[in-house]
Amino acid sequence: MFQDVKLFKKTLYENVALADRGADREKVMEAFRRAGCSSILDKFKDRENTMIGSKGIYLSGGEKQRIGIARAILKDARIVIMDEASAAVDPENEHELQKAFAELMKDKTVIMIAHRLTSVRNVDEILVIEGGKVIERGNDKELMERDSRYRFFQNLYAQANDWRVKEHA
Repeated sequence: MFQDVKLFKKTLYENVALADRGADREKVMEAFRRAGCSSILDKFKDRENTMIGSKGIYLSGGEKQRIGIARAILKDARIVIMDEASAAVDPENEHELQKAFAELMKDKTVIMIAHRLTSVRNVDEILVIEGGKVIERGNDKELMERDSRYRFFQNLYAQANDWRVKEHA
């Protein structure tokens, strides 16, 4: 999974089904469901048969990611590498994307490269890399309990999210 999912000028269904050419319709539709794509499909009259691209519809970054996750779920690889897979996600899709990631990661070995701190909170082990070297490792709870770079960045992230522009009277 990359931050910029490539979708082809085919139907939504065909874009997911290409991950497993032997998959039947039920299995492809289950991948859509597990990736949280029902709300995407519901937007279109032709649902999964909707065309993407120049003669079809366009999707937001978060919607593309969920279609990509459906593809990865259908592929069912034992090892999944995610490179900034949540970077292009709009706020409206972040919660749905996190649920889709959880489905994708079930019973898998996952290597996730992420700057978006919400992406790594529930993983088994976090490696904090600085200057090309691992400077910390542990899970979210362990790293938050000590004076760590990870805790510093989580706190900074929380402050940024709490920041609001105040109106002046």
